[in-house]
Amino acid sequence: MVSAGLPQGTVPKLERPGPLRERIYEALLELITTRALRPGQHLVESELAGQLGVSRQPVREALQRLNTEGWVDLRPAQGAFVHEPTEEEADQLLSVRTVLEAEAARLAAANSGAAGIAALERLCAKGEQAAADGDVDLAVATNAEFHAKIMELAGNVVLAELAGQVDRRVRWYYTPVARQRGKQSWIEHRDLIAAISAHDERRATEVMRAHTEHTRTTYHERSDLA
Repeated sequence: MVSAGLPQGTVPKLERPGPLRERIYEALLELITTRALRPGQHLVESELAGQLGVSRQPVREALQRLNTEGWVDLRPAQGAFVHEPTEEEADQLLSVRTVLEAEAARLAAANSGAAGIAALERLCAKGEQAAADGDVDLAVATNAEFHAKIMELAGNVVLAELAGQVDRRVRWYYTPVARQRGKQSWIEHRDLIAAISAHDERRATEVMRAHTEHTRTTYHERSDLA
């Protein structure tokens, strides 16, 4: 059994205002989402508390919340472990993502102006550079920014709220395939920008649906099952 602690160099700073348990929750969730804490990893309260410089109580509360939300598994007599997503869980989540993102792309094509297109162009250039540099963490973060921008341009508050509920899990599933998707993902983003810029709602929907389905397929075919 691999005990954990936080990977070297990843101990987050807990400087933001707000309840301590909330800050610890957010810090641990970010580490899980980015896979700095990997699926199946044993999370020892005392070790986490020591590395974060806090008592065990807020760490315990954060782990209980993460368990309720499906990020952590609390096992009797064994402790806490980062949840290991099943193929079915991933497939269901990524399928829902396709529906939400395709509709967002259609609405973005209908509503976007020059400023919105320019913002997408900047994010795409940033992502292309990250992919070229092999900077997976930056590529994943920029990919999330790009899709969040499209959701913003869609202008549908309810759709954005629903997308927000799955955003972090999408990042969790995307991280292990980001290197495999690489430059191709950003080529697809360029096609998407072209469709949105042309106000071609049908084309934007088709491109986004294909784009998200490529990510889903790559996840299931990935060589690194961790």
